Amino acid sequence: MLPDETVPVNQYFSIPKVELHRHLEGSLRLTTMLDIARLHGVTVPASMFNLSGLVQVQDQDPMTFTNFLDKFKTLRLFYKSPDVIHRVTREAVEDAAKDNVRYLELRFTPVALSRAEGFPLHDVMDWVTTSAMEAGKKHKIKVGLIASVNRHESPELAEQVAWLAADHINDGMLGLDLAGNEAEFKSDPFRDIFKEAKQAGLHITIHAGEWGPAENVRDAIENLGAERIGHGVRVLEDENVTALARERAAIFEVCVTSNFQSGVVKSLLDHPLPRMLAAGLKVTVNTDDPSVSRITLAHEYQHVCDDLKVSLDDLKKSVLLAAESSFLKDAEKKKLVDLLRKELKL
Repeated sequence: MLPDETVPVNQYFSIPKVELHRHLEGSLRLTTMLDIARLHGVTVPASMFNLSGLVQVQDQDPMTFTNFLDKFKTLRLFYKSPDVIHRVTREAVEDAAKDNVRYLELRFTPVALSRAEGFPLHDVMDWVTTSAMEAGKKHKIKVGLIASVNRHESPELAEQVAWLAADHINDGMLGLDLAGNEAEFKSDPFRDIFKEAKQAGLHITIHAGEWGPAENVRDAIENLGAERIGHGVRVLEDENVTALARERAAIFEVCVTSNFQSGVVKSLLDHPLPRMLAAGLKVTVNTDDPSVSRITLAHEYQHVCDDLKVSLDDLKKSVLLAAESSFLKDAEKKKLVDLLRKELKL
């Protein structure tokens, strides 16, 4: 269950939004999880309050990498049927639309969705693409999809996902993402896969510089062909990597609350987003896992302006930048950018 839209958030709710970094697996509603548990015999607490402690970061929780990832251990229990995957996809798109998100790039991990019941990867890909596109039309929100693979899993699995993603380019699939434990697993085994994916027409975004050092941002840009960097908040630790990211016009998909809750930054007030902007980096604002973090994108916008003291004008520019940095085809991108520029008065 996402937080209520209280009065202070209303001005941020009214801003038309673009989200480039939202994980399907971190977007499940608590009410839906309780329904799934009843229908499929998943053993979880009977109340939303108690379930929330297992799948959402609480204020009293330790803000650590381990605690954050532990929430996903429970979440993985819920992908019990094709109907469940269709439902959670539709609801993720609907929730974004309710937050006044005009364009959403929703990333999902086919291997994670397939594992609970051993679903074929190609079926999972079909279910998500079909439901995301249908929900986008129903709720009048443009949706693009990004398939994600994990560093700690085999390159063979990643290759399967990459080729299935390429096969779905005409069904709303736009990009390929490398996620997972960057602190302990190198990207080397995946380089050729991402090169081939790019040649096949997929765009590339890479989780880097979150739990790993700035050098991983360089690696993502130079060796994996990253157009965008997921998180990347440790880039400032190396001025040479910062300069490279600036020269290459790399887009950073920053997720403020997630970075605090997962222990990447010590305090929300110390988040490096303002310093990234001051360094001339291209920064967008995103939720990462809205249900896990108990946030909406409107709440993230509020944090950025009220707590990090980024001006409303600069926030609006970041929305437009997100549209300009989308993986949409040029004609669709121009239409989105023109509409937002007019509405944001930029």
